[in-house]
Parts: sequence; structure tokens; C-alpha cells
Amino acid sequence: MLEIRHLHVLRAIAHEGSLAGAARALHYSQPTVTHHLTVLERHFDAPLVQRGPRGATLTELGETLLPHAEAVLSRLRLAEREVRAQAARGTRTLHVGTFPTAGALLLPGAVRSLHAQGVHVSLTEGELPVLLNGLRSRELQVALVFSQPGDRLDLEDAFEVHPLLTDPLLLVLPADHRCATLKRVPLEELREDDWVGAADPRDPCDRLLSWACARHGFEPVHVMRTDDYGVVQGFVAAGTGVSLVPRLALGAPRPDVVVRPLEGTPLAREISVAALRSTAAPSVQELVASLQLQAARVTAAWDREALG
Repeated sequence: MLEIRHLHVLRAIAHEGSLAGAARALHYSQPTVTHHLTVLERHFDAPLVQRGPRGATLTELGETLLPHAEAVLSRLRLAEREVRAQAARGTRTLHVGTFPTAGALLLPGAVRSLHAQGVHVSLTEGELPVLLNGLRSRELQVALVFSQPGDRLDLEDAFEVHPLLTDPLLLVLPADHRCATLKRVPLEELREDDWVGAADPRDPCDRLLSWACARHGFEPVHVMRTDDYGVVQGFVAAGTGVSLVPRLALGAPRPDVVVRPLEGTPLAREISVAALRSTAAPSVQELVASLQLQAARVTAAWDREALG
């Protein structure tokens, strides 16, 4: 019969590279580690670890078992954290991640609704790589995320991804830019301009811009990178460059910049909520429903603004 400690031993051997190292990491004696490994290999009737003079490595079967062991141990840590938090607070705790622009407009109403039901929300703010890592490590149960249209987020089947809204990318120009008087700006008109982009060049918005520019035969040159959209507007106003800013992040534009849509097929990022299938399912479902409602309100406000 499989036991949790058997999985701990397998993982420790994989991480430490030897039975002695695994024993030290787990505060076991080496004979205890050997015993648990023997029981585990007997359970599968196959060798899981290759022992050698320089340490120990997992066999192919051991490598097959390892991600399952990691998932079980991760889920157990999550269960322990949830139960301990609820016991300490007398309430359920939901660990939620968000990137700044989504947190400001989408989350507050949803969090208020959960608090009214006795659910405590622990909030982590970060950029997309931080949020995805938090989900994969199970430090987060739910996170607001974004992606290029058609991109698959690198998350396993333990997560559900619910679309919320399409966030258009708008061009921000200095007020005295030669294209500032146009209602829609052709992208090819900007081939000689410098750009202010995201801190991470792999950001979906920057990759989308590169793809669109490539269709017009040029590559955007980024002279400044920042994830603070207030700073972006400041540098654009100062004439450092132009920028594509998500509508969700635009806020109230500065008086010394102008905001224009690009001509042709609109560029946009997809905003979604990724949720772990966990024991907190009712709380997760409530949060997702609240976020979908708020996203619909935001989209409707944008539509009214466009008509007005």
C-alpha cells in the first residue's frame, strides 16, 4: 500500500541525488530511506532508483512516477494550508493572484461578495510569470491572467481557464505626434518610431505588436521598458516613444498624450481567470461568477463610451 512518506522519499532522492542526501533532507536515517524505497519498489514490482558509486538517479519508471508524487504532495500541502487557515480564522481562505490592471477594475466587487459569505481572500499581486508560477506551485488557487489570442496558458489539467473579456490594445502618442490628428493610425506609419514596451520582452502584448509589425515588414525598436502604465504615459508624453497600452490599464489619459485605435484588425489581449479544481470549489465558483459579471459591466461601459 502506498504511503505519503514513500512519495517523500522518492522526491527527496530525485532532488538530492543520493539516498544519503535524501536521508539528511528528510531527517531520516539512511536505513529508513532504504526501507521506504524498497517498499515502494516492491509495490510496483519494478526498480525506481538506480544506485551507483556517485549517488542515485531515478529510473525511467521512477521519472514517470515522480510528477504524480509531486502532484499528490502539493495537493496535500494545499489541503493542510486550507484546513489550518480555516481552523485559525474560523473562515475559509481563498488564495487569489492578480496583475495590477485587472485587480483594480475586476476584483474588488468579487472579493466583497466573498467576504459577505465568510470567505477570507489572500491576495497576491504580480506580473504574469509570477502568477503562473504561483498556480503551478499551488500557492495560488485562482488567478487573473492574460494571453495573446489563441495562446494556450502553460497550465496542467488541474486548472480550469474561464474567459472574462477581450482587452483592446490602444496606441498612445505624444499630443504633438504627426499621427495625433488621425482617427485611426496605420501601423506602417510608425515604422520609424521608438516604442515603450513591457518590462518582459515575452509579454503577450509585446509579442502581438512584433507579430503585427512583421506583417508590415518592420520590427519595433523598444527604447524603454516598464510595467507601470503611468510611467509609460509619462515617457510617451516626453517624446521618448509611442506605446500600445491595454484598455484595461489606460485609466484617465494624461492631457499631453492622445489615444488612438490602430487601423485594420484590432489587436487585443485575452483576460481570463484560471482556477484550481480544489476543495474550495464553491468559493472558486462564486469568485469566477462575480468576475464574469464585473467583466461584462466593464465591456458594456467601453461599448457605451465608443458610441458616445
